[in-house]
Amino acid sequence: MEPTSGSDTPHADPVAPPGIDVSTPHPARRYDYWLGGKDNFEADRASAEAVAEAFPSVQIAALENRAFLHRAVGHLATEAGIRQFLDLGAGLPTAGNVHEIAQSAAPESHIVYVDNDPIVALHARSLLDTAPQGATVYLEADARHPQPILSHPDLLATLDLSRPVALIMLAVMHFFTDEDRPYEVVRELVDALAPGSYLVMSHATSDHLSEEDLHETEQANKRSGIPFRLRSTAEFREFFDGLELVDPGIVSIINWPTESRRAHPRPEAVSMLGAVARKP
Repeated sequence: MEPTSGSDTPHADPVAPPGIDVSTPHPARRYDYWLGGKDNFEADRASAEAVAEAFPSVQIAALENRAFLHRAVGHLATEAGIRQFLDLGAGLPTAGNVHEIAQSAAPESHIVYVDNDPIVALHARSLLDTAPQGATVYLEADARHPQPILSHPDLLATLDLSRPVALIMLAVMHFFTDEDRPYEVVRELVDALAPGSYLVMSHATSDHLSEEDLHETEQANKRSGIPFRLRSTAEFREFFDGLELVDPGIVSIINWPTESRRAHPRPEAVSMLGAVARKP
């Protein structure tokens, strides 16, 4: 899917399903806009453009984050032998979803997607076809509350939590402010998984920003209407306490597992950290 820009191409709103509030921006629909999708609304596009004012390469960051997902899931399916995936904050379906990547390597893979936007649910349930040997389900739930997810009958019917699971949280935790207990939430999720499970995360970082740029970015995020918390490498590393980082450890998403051979921006233009870690 080719990216589009709201400033270059007229963008007509899709018809919103009854009862869905499209006047408030949502991260999944904003991300869809950056990826060139059509399932977003004026509030989402205005929020996206507010972020882009301070971080003009944000669309590139979104595309690179998607590429990191491909590489990480591919590694886990082919190299680590993982056959179960829990994707929290899955977003709107687009080309190269987790089940497509995993099941291309191992058709028997089981995938559970989770998001909290009813529009994501509407599209996910109709588009997430699965290999007949495997299984794919979607749950509408909020990652801030792990227990309802971990105990959901559809999850328990799809994933065997006594066996290794890859927990995927890409571009999710930077929407958790400190008041949302981000580290406790991740720990609660990881604690529920079997030894040999993996945590895959990406997170927007403040590492490359001057004090002035950081202030400008924080103000832009406030204008966007979506809570957002940049974190440093040191702060990101705390999510992996007690886990074994897979080489090369915590790096820019463009450099995992090795530097991409295709043309890509500098790490500071993406400003997104990524890592994969194993639960011993």
